[in-house]
Amino acid sequence: KVTVFQWANYMDVQIEMSKQPGQDGVCGNFNGNQGDDTTQTIMARVGARVPMSECLLSGHALIEWTPQMDKMMRVECPPATLAAGQAQCTQALGAAGDVVKSCTFDYCFGMNVRARSHAKTYA
Repeated sequence: KVTVFQWANYMDVQIEMSKQPGQDGVCGNFNGNQGDDTTQTIMARVGARVPMSECLLSGHALIEWTPQMDKMMRVECPPATLAAGQAQCTQALGAAGDVVKSCTFDYCFGMNVRARSHAKTYA
């Protein structure tokens, strides 16, 4: 069952299904251990981003990077986490600039669904 919630500036999708062998992703691996479902552990298992060859959606993601997000990352992301995120994202994406910064932001704050909204408070 798929339920789509469409809002003014984004949408949420809820997918209800039975567990599949080898299932893993943004919501975890469904092994009952929440400790291995952090953004960092998921990225280590499945990668920083979905490869274009495996993407089921058409088009490309818009990568938004703002000075507020940059400031929040410098202030709130612990230095060791920031360094690990930058290293993993650079290695996984083979890119630089806003793509790596956005990935690193997700690495630092991925478990906080309101992180991008919170970044807007850094004026």
